[in-house]
Amino acid sequence: MVKDPNGSEGPTLAQVSESELLEGIFPLLPGGHGVLLGPGDDAALVAAPDGKVVATTDAMVRDRDWRDDWSTGADVGAKTVAQNLADVAAMGAVPTGLLVTLIADPATPLAWVHDFATGLAEAAREAGAPVVGGDLSSAPPGMLVVSVTALGDLEGREPVLRSGARPGDVVAVAGSLGRSHAGWRLLERGVPGRAPELVDYHRRPRPAYRQGPLAAEAGVHAMLDLSDGLVRDAGRVARASGVGVDLSREALQADVAALAGAVGEEMAWECVLTGGEEHSLLGCFPAHVPLPHGWRRVGAVVGGEGVTLDGQAQGPGGWDHFAG
Repeated sequence: MVKDPNGSEGPTLAQVSESELLEGIFPLLPGGHGVLLGPGDDAALVAAPDGKVVATTDAMVRDRDWRDDWSTGADVGAKTVAQNLADVAAMGAVPTGLLVTLIADPATPLAWVHDFATGLAEAAREAGAPVVGGDLSSAPPGMLVVSVTALGDLEGREPVLRSGARPGDVVAVAGSLGRSHAGWRLLERGVPGRAPELVDYHRRPRPAYRQGPLAAEAGVHAMLDLSDGLVRDAGRVARASGVGVDLSREALQADVAALAGAVGEEMAWECVLTGGEEHSLLGCFPAHVPLPHGWRRVGAVVGGEGVTLDGQAQGPGGWDHFAG
């Protein structure tokens, strides 16, 4: 059974009908001006004024992507919104709709599901993303999976790909580095109180969604969501673009210093370079373009291949879903 975040006994999914469950969840979910037809029919109808639709999806699996003793249902709901909408922002788009799937053991407490829906709705509302529908399914004992598919509108812009970086570009980041991984390390060590703000960020990342469209308007050449670590994700841009990325130790020093008091300097460097689930944005800007407010330089695009730190080659590090 999934733990009730409030620690109380209460009804489970097996004790309510699907209709009763949805009647309790639908009022929580935000709508939007681009939603022509929301939940209730076989499918939703969302306006696509640009004529193109950005689409992405991510799933979270209990005991793989979160632990009930570390995260509440609301944390899980907020996090699954963040990881999807960061991908939309990385394409230079704004969100137009979210489709939510819940696959759950019928013994899952109803309170957990409502907590999840509340956290998801709050995060979606803050990001300006309407929830337009989804799916429910039962699962074997102990299994709980949530998934979100996000849709986005480019507002007439071309999509920003990973493959556009060019030698001489400035590599910049919008958002933090290493905070989520540092929070995870503190939870793993059993000392979350040492830096609760880092633990909170791990539970509920706060991507700089608006920076994606701003970067696109500024002429960014390439961009992506930092979901699996700075070095690993910068390497994806390098491979897609046929270039190298050289990160600056000096430029990253402030990020390391912000974490060192909680996890130590050596671990802080690991968090900044390879820590995942940050969901900040990495962009490669033409050297002559002023960085938009909210972006900061962390390196440069160079000739060659792979990722270096002050010229020293870096292993991929970061997270891989199957290799760990």
